[in-house]
Amino acid sequence: MRPITISFFVFAGLGGTAFASEKCSVPMADWQPREALETKLEAAGWDVLSIKAEDGCYEADAINAEGHKVEAFFDPQTFQFIVMQSSD
Repeated sequence: MRPITISFFVFAGLGGTAFASEKCSVPMADWQPREALETKLEAAGWDVLSIKAEDGCYEADAINAEGHKVEAFFDPQTFQFIVMQSSD
């Protein structure tokens, strides 16, 4: 039973990244600065650890307002939330 559980979580983690790359297809010229995303997340109560470009999206490693360490993906033009994975 344990290998099935581990396989499920590995698959779920990889699926989130694939999903993010399918949703982010904005030309670099239309991206907002990452500092603007950081400001938005901090205003929502997040403690931002880092923000980087990943598969055409912004990936934010942060501690969200609920105190959970997360990896969240955002559209770089609109900052629309795409997908989040918990690191806890």
